[in-house]
Amino acid sequence: MKLDKIQKLLNYKFRQVELLEQALTHRSYSHNCNNERLEFLGDSVLGLVISENIYAREPEATEGQLSRMRASLVKQEALTRVARDMNLGDYINLGSGELKSGGFRRSSILCDTLEAIIGAVYLDGGFDAARESITALYHDYLRTLPDIHSLKDAKTCLQEYLQSKQIELPDYLVVKTVGKSHDQVFTVTCSVESIGLKSTGKGLSRKKAEQEAAHKALGQLKQ
Repeated sequence: MKLDKIQKLLNYKFRQVELLEQALTHRSYSHNCNNERLEFLGDSVLGLVISENIYAREPEATEGQLSRMRASLVKQEALTRVARDMNLGDYINLGSGELKSGGFRRSSILCDTLEAIIGAVYLDGGFDAARESITALYHDYLRTLPDIHSLKDAKTCLQEYLQSKQIELPDYLVVKTVGKSHDQVFTVTCSVESIGLKSTGKGLSRKKAEQEAAHKALGQLKQ
């Protein structure tokens, strides 16, 4: 019953239903037969299908604009939205520890599972089947693509602003790291010495912390 429901959501009927079962199996449930390899494959297939779609839908966009638009649709936040739209957490096979800690709600697990499912569809039915399934899952998001100019990240916007004013580019420095290796919080400063600009950002990765620091720096400049 569970597999029938998810196949309807995918708009695809598996010939090898064991592939779908594997795609829904987290490593905490089975060390030997889980979805990690399918996730690797699905990530590439998803990227290609999304690229194909936005290439056709945005004929005036530059390569850089297309890259930013693709990134906005395949990043963790976007994958999480798609996974939650289909209540994917209800279908994942998780070990007891992950179940108790709410793993079925965790973004990383939802995203990895969605990519694994796409990989399974590709292996079972080929690229055309994967394209149809992805296009169905992303229908609303592809129909309402974000404005190209709104997709620049904070670091890029800050760099362009400083360059337009002929000001030196900022320096980013990790000043603090807290937590274990798999669950760290980074604190980063963004500074432009010549104009006395300094801001601080925090994030679960260095990249996210830098983006927050750049965002705050932009706010200071535009006050």
